[in-house]
Amino acid sequence: MNNLPKLIQCRLPFYAVRSSQVCATRCYSTGGKETKFPKNVLESLNTAQEQQTNGVIYDKKPFRMELEEGKRYSWCLCGRSKGQPLCDGTHKLVQYKITQRPIRFQVEKSGTYWLCNCKQTKHRPFCDGTHKCEEVQKTAGK
Repeated sequence: MNNLPKLIQCRLPFYAVRSSQVCATRCYSTGGKETKFPKNVLESLNTAQEQQTNGVIYDKKPFRMELEEGKRYSWCLCGRSKGQPLCDGTHKLVQYKITQRPIRFQVEKSGTYWLCNCKQTKHRPFCDGTHKCEEVQKTAGK
């Protein structure tokens, strides 16, 4: 068993949080000490951001993607889309009984972005390095 104090044995161990910050800093560094994540322009217009559950882990690394300013995208939260990291409507299939809905988003300016593929990020749909934590890394899959 892990010898870390119970206070530290939370969903993300302290060493995972530190590695998450390193990854996020590398992807979204502003040159200062604080990491600034991209803004979802549509965040205030939908309630999908408020979903409490995350989808299944699709991949243990983020997806680099060129996004255009003003274009609307739907990021897959359920983790079952065949067109990852974007939604293809798989969540609508009744036989899967999927409760998560896609996250609709737009970016403020065109450029390269890192979208989360582990589906555990706190900055939906953008990668925050959560895929580096032990909990995600020990799961089966890619």
